[in-house]
Amino acid sequence: MGELKDIALWNYADWAALIASVTLAGFLVAGAFALTRPQEEVMGHPKGLYMLFFAEMWERFSYYGMRALLILYLVKHWLYSDGSANLIYGAYTSLVYITPVLGGWLADKYLGQRKAVAFGAILLTLGHFFMAFEGDGSGFDNDPTLNVFWLALALIIVGSGFLKANISVLVGQLYSRTDTRRDGAYTIFYVGINLGAATGVLIAAYLGETVSWALGFGLAGFGMLLGLVVFILGKNLLRGNGEPPVPAKLKQKVAGLNLEWLLYGVGFAGVALIWVLIQYQEAVGGILLISGIALLGYVLYESFKLDKEARERVYAMIFFILLMPLFWGLFEQAGGSMNLFTDRYVDRGGVPTTFFQSVNAIYIVLLGPIFAIMWQWMARSGIEPSTPAKMGLGIAQMGLAFIVTVWGAENFSNANDAGVLLTPVLFIFIFYLLSTTGELCLSPVGLSAINRLSMKHMASLMMAAFFFGTAGGNFVAGAMGALMGQGEGGEMTRDAALEIYWAMGLVATGVGILVCIVSPLVKRLMHLDTLADDVEDETMEDASVVTATNA
Repeated sequence: MGELKDIALWNYADWAALIASVTLAGFLVAGAFALTRPQEEVMGHPKGLYMLFFAEMWERFSYYGMRALLILYLVKHWLYSDGSANLIYGAYTSLVYITPVLGGWLADKYLGQRKAVAFGAILLTLGHFFMAFEGDGSGFDNDPTLNVFWLALALIIVGSGFLKANISVLVGQLYSRTDTRRDGAYTIFYVGINLGAATGVLIAAYLGETVSWALGFGLAGFGMLLGLVVFILGKNLLRGNGEPPVPAKLKQKVAGLNLEWLLYGVGFAGVALIWVLIQYQEAVGGILLISGIALLGYVLYESFKLDKEARERVYAMIFFILLMPLFWGLFEQAGGSMNLFTDRYVDRGGVPTTFFQSVNAIYIVLLGPIFAIMWQWMARSGIEPSTPAKMGLGIAQMGLAFIVTVWGAENFSNANDAGVLLTPVLFIFIFYLLSTTGELCLSPVGLSAINRLSMKHMASLMMAAFFFGTAGGNFVAGAMGALMGQGEGGEMTRDAALEIYWAMGLVATGVGILVCIVSPLVKRLMHLDTLADDVEDETMEDASVVTATNA
């Protein structure tokens, strides 16, 4: 690893890190101004949205700063093969999206979203700080510090389980079901996610790659700590949302402990379990399949208790969830195989590899507000695509991202002095542009739809199921990345990568078109014409929560 450079020797990656720091500071000043205004709303939205914006921004700062470094850290520091590193990366990122099922269920039944998010943030802070213990660099066969690395990953995985789905639910709870600002609110929230992602990569990951792994991971931990502080101080801005469904239940004694503390103990027991599981990556796929079938069965079982329209809304949500493995299996190549491809087979012009992990987030910060305005304008004009149509367009664009990248690599590559064919960096920017516009058509729209269509007593469970679909995609991403490791010592080859990328692109584009074709049928299942803010219905939902909790 390098040392801090004299300013006279800075290149544009160094200046990008400085600009990211200044941008982050500017947003913090603007956020502090907005949150201290006496008005209940700022720029047409509750101040609680901006508090959640900043809490999630710091969480994403830490997560994406660490994510950009992870596969390079595994290959260059722990000396894993490309294939093994891709499997670890896929297992880790998939488990990050599995654990929200438990965290969402515990929040729905017992803790409430606010307490769950706070506990998750504590675990995440500990995990990111433990990542700063990098050992002596002698490789995974010789360094016992690897056990601390597994512990750090386990803390981050379980912490994400308590935070990820529940903080997204809190955003929706600030708005009524029929509030037309909901899609715009989730898009604003999504900008916060990606502002944190971009600055985390340009600052934390950049320092980790160019100065020291410990500095990059440690700075990510500091960002998570700030997110925890923002969330705790902003409690009152939630307007009483996200509290335990039955507060007295948490004070009941179980085995001599308050139920609330027992549930936190379950969280730490989960850390121990994940610490073991993350070391056996091949088992994660089977667990995903079995738990996915079980989760789908449970959701269907719960849906049979609902009336016809509410049940069909659950069917529509299941359709959205089943799209997630395909989209995210392709999208998450960015942090895995595409990260290695960029490192070895792209003419980067001397720019650190992790720099390109910020491109998607920067595009979202720039394009997110445009999409939010566009959806509102199209809604007013009566030409807005339906939710399933938007998601179909998103998958098709993700497919095109791979098709264009392979086309560029095969037709415009030039050999370097070592005879390695290097793809022009322009096509990497195009790849991230198309994957970003696809993401904006799918992810915030999906978040909004799940929150809008869910019955109140199933809100966190359905949001967790949505993320579970993402978990499947992350594991698929790692498995597909491992298939590219066909060279000597399991190293990824350029030809194998391009061949698999081409197949990915064709399949995704075809599926996206098919989803657009069937979107009118799925839209009918959503029953948007009868979706209303009914006080009696909410009372009935609250009663069902009490009944389920007491049972």
